[in-house]
Amino acid sequence: MDRQAVYEDYERTRRTFHQLLDSASTADLARPTRGTKWTNGQLLWHMLFGYIVVRALLVLVRVFGRLPRGVGKAFARLLNAGTVPFDWVNYAGPLGAVKVFGPRRMAVAFDRVLDSLQRRLAAESDADLARGMHYPVRWDPFFKDFMTLADIYRYPTQHFDFHHRQLTLDSDDGRGGKPEVS
Repeated sequence: MDRQAVYEDYERTRRTFHQLLDSASTADLARPTRGTKWTNGQLLWHMLFGYIVVRALLVLVRVFGRLPRGVGKAFARLLNAGTVPFDWVNYAGPLGAVKVFGPRRMAVAFDRVLDSLQRRLAAESDADLARGMHYPVRWDPFFKDFMTLADIYRYPTQHFDFHHRQLTLDSDDGRGGKPEVS
C-alpha cells in the first residue's frame, strides 16, 4: 500500500471539502443535487460520513480479519439481507444531520476525522493492512466482496470523489457541471 498516496488523497479531499463549504451560500446548500434526493448540504454531510464510517469499518476488519473467513462471509450475508433498512438510514441520516451540523461544524468534523485516520494509518503494520474481511456488496458500490484494511483506508476517497460529481454548487439552475477543485 502506498501510504503517501492515501495521505495525499486525504489532503486533496480536505482542501476540496473546505473550498466547497467556504464558497457555498445558504441557497447553494439548499439546492438539489444531481442524481440523488439530497440537497447539496445533505450530500456534503454524506460525503463527510463516508470518512466517519471508516473508523467503524476499521474495527470490523480488526475483529473479523482474525476469525475464520466463513464467519465474516456469514456476517456480510446478514448485512446484505438488511440492505433496505440500511438504505433508509443512509438516506435519512443526512436529512437530520445538516440541521445539527452547519458548514462550520462539518468542516471541523472533516478535519478531525481525517487527522484521526492519518494517525491510525501511520500506526498500522503491513500485516494489519493486509488483513481483511467480507463486506456487504449491496450496501455501497465501492464495497468489494473481500476488502483489506488497506482497501478500507482508500474507500472514503472513492466515495467522496463519486459524490463530488453529483454536487450542483456551481450552477444557478441545479444542473451544472462539477466544480473544478483540486
